[in-house]
Amino acid sequence: AFLNGELNEEIYMCQPEGFVVPGEEQKLCRLVKSLYGLKQTPKQWNDKFNKTLLSNDFVTNESDSCVYIRFNGNCGVIICL
Repeated sequence: AFLNGELNEEIYMCQPEGFVVPGEEQKLCRLVKSLYGLKQTPKQWNDKFNKTLLSNDFVTNESDSCVYIRFNGNCGVIICL
């Protein structure tokens, strides 16, 4: 799930071990999406999760923004993170 977050800035990293192209060891990789270990990854994931639920008619609880609620007639769904 963490790998689905969109990055808001350009981040570069060294080529991962085993993926280095011979003769191009000094080149860097530019990240397009979040990666495990980045300090901003949890927030990026939460932003995407929040946007997805809100666009599907969920609302956040006033007391706890990690609780999402959606009612449809007599049925309801509550998601707690």
